[in-house]
Amino acid sequence: MDETVAEYIRRTVLKIPRDEIKMMLQKWGFLSEAQLQTLNFHQLKDNISQEVVQLCEENSADIKQAAVLDIIYNHIYQNKRMWSVYHMRKTGEELEYFDLTDFRKKFKRRLQSALKNVTVTFQEYEDNAIWIRVAWGTPHRQPNQYKPSYVVYHPQTPYVFVSASVLKSNLPLLCQALIVASNYHDIREMELRGHSLNSLKDIVFNRYSHNFQTYCPKPQQASTVEPESADLRIINENRGEKERIQRLNQEGFGDGPQPILQFAQYKLETMFKSRPEMDVLDKKEPFRCLVKFSSPHLLESLKSLVPAGMADAPLSPLLTCIPQKARNYFRIRDKKGLPPESFVSP
Repeated sequence: MDETVAEYIRRTVLKIPRDEIKMMLQKWGFLSEAQLQTLNFHQLKDNISQEVVQLCEENSADIKQAAVLDIIYNHIYQNKRMWSVYHMRKTGEELEYFDLTDFRKKFKRRLQSALKNVTVTFQEYEDNAIWIRVAWGTPHRQPNQYKPSYVVYHPQTPYVFVSASVLKSNLPLLCQALIVASNYHDIREMELRGHSLNSLKDIVFNRYSHNFQTYCPKPQQASTVEPESADLRIINENRGEKERIQRLNQEGFGDGPQPILQFAQYKLETMFKSRPEMDVLDKKEPFRCLVKFSSPHLLESLKSLVPAGMADAPLSPLLTCIPQKARNYFRIRDKKGLPPESFVSP
């Protein structure tokens, strides 16, 4: 076994939490059950990694087998990566039969025809997702296995989730390989990013619990209730207000948990209104402003504003419709390490 492969396997094992090493090695399936029984998982992780490397040497592991172990790790800890959503388009609406073997062949051939030193590894998962790992090299250097790109593609959908490597120059080549292999004609970034891959899928596949606001203020009616004691009246009013807030929150956000987003920006334009005699603006130009929101779980934070008494019910549709806006190519960005962007509200 090559020394670089052995070192990569060792480092991959060291990344795995101690109590999950056995589980991931079993998912990997490269080592036999008898070989796994010889491992002592209660010793130092460095010693465990050395023993795993020795067993892999017995099986003559190569970089493709090592890459599969890395895919398994990233599939379980997918939130450690930053994911971007891409949308592919066809010229027509025809549906084609998807052939995984043909997809793999076209994808690898397209990459390897443009770049000789590249490692491509595929892995299928039960949710009909194809995980693709691409390690990039140069014409004179072998692929860097420590900075790969990851692609998650759901066949029969136009959406692709990409976690790119540091080498941004390889991104156009990756996009070309995707549209060639999947028989699409165009691909573009949706400007929808985040660490939670499942939340991004929930947004673009429209599979999270949400409702459209149907709230209309009703005129207050004169009370016909007989006079009660002050304490009982306050209790009833508080109970009624809580029920009203819960109903309006459910109309705006739905019943289920919200997709995980960390950062959103609105770029708003409106006309400045003032009395003619004030003559505040010489030119009739729109008034522009940028509104930023950030939170470890932005949508759940917005959902809790009204119950916490920090906002009036119902919450503005500009805030409850963020996932719908994102699905329509409006920009929502994760806060960490990204340039200031915005998504525009109509």
